[in-house]
Amino acid sequence: MTTEKTTALPAKKTKAKTALEPLWRVVVLNDPVNLMSYVVLVFRRVFGFDETKARKHMLEVHELGRSVVWIGSREKAEAYVYTLHEWHLNAILEPDEAG
Repeated sequence: MTTEKTTALPAKKTKAKTALEPLWRVVVLNDPVNLMSYVVLVFRRVFGFDETKARKHMLEVHELGRSVVWIGSREKAEAYVYTLHEWHLNAILEPDEAG
């Protein structure tokens, strides 16, 4: 009869995320080409904004030259910027200093 000796393997250590990933802003910039009604339409389709919120952001873009339309993960922010470019809006990505 043989005796088998089993040894427990050490627990696998995984590094836990201690800090949240930094947040990113999607900023739409003013341009002289797109109609205000078109910008409202794009905001409603891309972000699902209601008419009031879409108009608020459109007016910020028109009057102030820019509007932060979304804040979140970098990957999602990049996707939104890409989508806005497909709709021919001028949009950029920037780190959210508050986040």
